[in-house]
Amino acid sequence: MTLERRPITLLNTKEASYQAQISAYGLLKGAVGSFQSALLGLSSAGSFQSLSATPADNSIVTASASSAAVAGSYTLEVSQLAKSQNLVATGQASTTASIGNGTVTIDFGTISIGSGSFDAVTGKYTGASFTSNGNGAKTLTIDASNNSLSGIRDAINAANIGVTATIINDGSTTPYRLSLSSNNMGQSNSLKISVAGDAALANLLGQDPAGVQNMSEVATAQNASLKVNGVAISKTSNTVTDVIPGVTLNLLKQTTSATSLTVARDSASVQSSVGNFVQAYNDLNSTLKNLSGYDAATQKGGILQGDSTVLQLQSQIRSILTRSITNTSGSLTTLSQIGVSFQRDGSLALDSTKLSSAIASNFSDIAALFAETGRTTDSLVSFTSNTGSTKVGTYAVNITRLATQGSLTGSAAPVSTTIVAGVNDALDISLNGKAASIVLAAGSYTAAALAAELQSKINGVSDFASNALAVTVTQSGGAFTLTSTTYGASSAVAATGGNGLANLLGTPTQVFGVDVEGTLGGQAATASGQSLIGTGDAEGLKILVSGGALGDRGNVSYSQGYAYNLNVLATNLLSSDGALNSRTTGITSTIDEIGKQRTALERRMVAIEARYRAQFTQLDTLLSSMNQTSTYLTQQLNALQSLN
Repeated sequence: MTLERRPITLLNTKEASYQAQISAYGLLKGAVGSFQSALLGLSSAGSFQSLSATPADNSIVTASASSAAVAGSYTLEVSQLAKSQNLVATGQASTTASIGNGTVTIDFGTISIGSGSFDAVTGKYTGASFTSNGNGAKTLTIDASNNSLSGIRDAINAANIGVTATIINDGSTTPYRLSLSSNNMGQSNSLKISVAGDAALANLLGQDPAGVQNMSEVATAQNASLKVNGVAISKTSNTVTDVIPGVTLNLLKQTTSATSLTVARDSASVQSSVGNFVQAYNDLNSTLKNLSGYDAATQKGGILQGDSTVLQLQSQIRSILTRSITNTSGSLTTLSQIGVSFQRDGSLALDSTKLSSAIASNFSDIAALFAETGRTTDSLVSFTSNTGSTKVGTYAVNITRLATQGSLTGSAAPVSTTIVAGVNDALDISLNGKAASIVLAAGSYTAAALAAELQSKINGVSDFASNALAVTVTQSGGAFTLTSTTYGASSAVAATGGNGLANLLGTPTQVFGVDVEGTLGGQAATASGQSLIGTGDAEGLKILVSGGALGDRGNVSYSQGYAYNLNVLATNLLSSDGALNSRTTGITSTIDEIGKQRTALERRMVAIEARYRAQFTQLDTLLSSMNQTSTYLTQQLNALQSLN
């Protein structure tokens, strides 16, 4: 049967070969996956645009720089750190006893002493004024479920309104004192607390810097004061992000003299990113060589030697790496320009000296060699994003209309700046189609203070805040103008009613916002607010037009670098219907077919063996019969001989 089973042996040998190929493709898919993981970070322009911000004294300030920063040196002085306000209430004998019910409204703003004074011993102001910062007053309800000192503390903290409440034990006969701290630093984040309800609750929390003050200020809100290159600057936080473009400063302590800050290109980071790219490719190339190459020493080829899918993969990778990158708007278009080149064995090598030279002379262009990038030539036009449909190219930008904000302007100055509860304190307002009702705090205001109160109450509406809707309230000729902070056709401000409408705005005029209009690459673009989204070859290309003139506004260039294109290739290869899975599916089908052939042959072998056994049995029976005949004949012959 050995000869008859030879076809099965050949099938087993074929199956083992195909199983080895399946394993090899598993290794290849793992290598491509690792290659893609290494490419993900390199596909982002930020990996190649790093800058460092280094202070001379880290005990005074720490700093970081984004890709938007500009290399340079700066002098820095810190004369005052920003602080938040802290208020302390009168002592209570218990943290659990009921105090009173009511509504607590907390507003944030600036306390101005003017000709008044502040008593540091009592923590009270005399002759001061309070101006809301317009970011919105916050309201919480105190009732039977939370009207103890600990309940009030927990209610304030749970409301997440920008205030932290704690209870301090001062060891006196009424030791428990509620302490309130503004979560945000700066002069404009001082607290004004209004209480409507039980007198005991008002006596505990009521705090009007311009009026009755039942709490004591133990820490005064103040701005950070600093100088950058000799220019005096005041900020509400010790984290300063908008003084030096692209640089974040974290102020730590005051200085007695100027210190320095150096913003420089992070060459080491770029060197590392390029080195990582070369290493990632070489790791993949090594796996490909092991699986598909030929070892002259052992005279053996890899398991996938000559495999068409592997050959195509190698060809695709080399094609990507040897072609020039177009539409980068820079001078670098090939890897060789930054010292990356192919070796005879198919690997990549990095010339660090040449890369350093490229970093020194073309730092901003290196990112476009590797990553997906978009660049504009107009400073008031910025590249935002793109989609998979966007084609590489340079597209002319032409603006025929700028986006505007919706607004509502009163017909005259407010009739009265004195707000009376239930008389002229309510206003029904709508922002971008969302409606709400607000109630102004009763009191006598200056026109500026009333504008701030109106802005604060509108912006304090939770439904507005959760949808990123807000207004700014300004004065022009005495009349109030409420302007939406959003742009575009959906931007609208309307006042629909309320007992304060006539007093505040008279018969107001409403102006709706409009979307930007223009073309990208000569094709009409889709507009949304200040954004234009391209069509045609520029499909999905999105730019933001923040201002400027009408007409031609330069170009926006979109390019795809080496790491980006290799990442796309890896994604396609590893997809469920990609080349690698298709090949392994084909091999698996072949193995299944071999299994079927082997089963058929096994059945045939069983039949052949049965036939052979039957034939053997017949021959054995015949031989036995012949042996019997032979014995009989022998006996007869012997008998004949005995007769003679």
